[in-house]
Amino acid sequence: MEIDGVEFAKVASVGAGVIGYSYALKFAMAGLEVWAQNRTEESSELARQRVATSLDSLVKNGVYTADEAGEIAARIHYTTSIAEAVTGAQFIQESSAEHYEVKWELVKAIEAASEPDAIIASSTSGLLVTEIAKNAEHPERFCGGHPYNPPHLIPLVEITKGEKTSERTVARAKAFYTAIGMEPVVLQKEALGFICNRLQMALYREVANLVLSGVCTIEDADKAVTFGPGIRWGIMGPSLVFELGGGKGGVSGLMNHLNDSINLWLEDMADWKSFPPEFAQVAQDGVNDELAARPAEKGNTPEGLAEYRDHMLIELLKLHKKL
Repeated sequence: MEIDGVEFAKVASVGAGVIGYSYALKFAMAGLEVWAQNRTEESSELARQRVATSLDSLVKNGVYTADEAGEIAARIHYTTSIAEAVTGAQFIQESSAEHYEVKWELVKAIEAASEPDAIIASSTSGLLVTEIAKNAEHPERFCGGHPYNPPHLIPLVEITKGEKTSERTVARAKAFYTAIGMEPVVLQKEALGFICNRLQMALYREVANLVLSGVCTIEDADKAVTFGPGIRWGIMGPSLVFELGGGKGGVSGLMNHLNDSINLWLEDMADWKSFPPEFAQVAQDGVNDELAARPAEKGNTPEGLAEYRDHMLIELLKLHKKL
C-alpha cells in the first residue's frame, strides 16, 4: 500500500485492548502486516483470542473462508515491546487508557523508536491531541483517529488535529484510513467529544428526558430509533434525509416549512448540562426489561446481543459494499 510516495509495509497497534485489537484486525484485513503491542503476555493472549472470535464471526457470516481468516490472523504479530512494534512502522495507532499521563509516557516511548516520518494516531475518544502531543519532539505528526467500536466492522473514524498537527499528517492519515476501507471525517478544529459522541449524547439526553417525564419506556425509545430514523440513518445522514423530506425545497424547504413546529419542540426538549443521577439506574432497569422481552435469536443476553449486533452490522456493511 503506497501513500504519498511511501510504501506502508508495516503498521502498529499500540495498546491492543478492546479498541486496539479491533484496529489491528482491520489493518490485517486490509492486507497489512501488523504488530499488536500490549504490556503483558496475558493481554496479548487475550487480544489473540479476541481476533480469533471476531474472525470466526466473519467466517460464520460469509465474509471470509476459514483459509482467508487464517491468513489474516497470520498477519498480526504480538509483542510486549513498544520498540519492536513501532520500529519500521509507517502508521502507528495508539489505543491506551484515556489518561494524559499514560498517553505522555507512550508518546515518549513511541517517538524514541519510530521512523521520523511515521504517522502517530491516537484512538482517544475525547482527549485533546494538542495536550497528548504537548511533550512530543515532533507534534506535527500526531493526530487523533477515533473509531466507532468495533473498528474492524464500523467504517467511521474521526480524525482530529492538534494546534501543531501538520496538514500533511492529516492528509496522509485520511488517505491511509480510506485505503483500508474506513470512512474518515476530519474535525476542522478541536472539540470535546468530537462529532459522533456529541450527536449521540444529544439524542440520548432527550431519551432520558422522555423516559423520566413518563412519555415512553426505554424499550419504546429504542424501538422508535431502531425502526424510525435509525433505519434511514443507516443509509444516509440526517441532512440528506431531510433533503429528501423537503421535496422540491430540499432541506432548506423542510426547515423553513416546519420552523414554527420545530421551535415548539425545541422549547419543550431537555437542555440539561448533566444527566439526572437517577437516570443511570432507570436506564439499566429499562434495558434489563427490554432484554428479557427479546427473542433469543435477536439477543436476550449481553453476549447474544453483541452477536446479533455484529451479524446485522455485517449485513448492512455488505449493502454499503464495505465488506
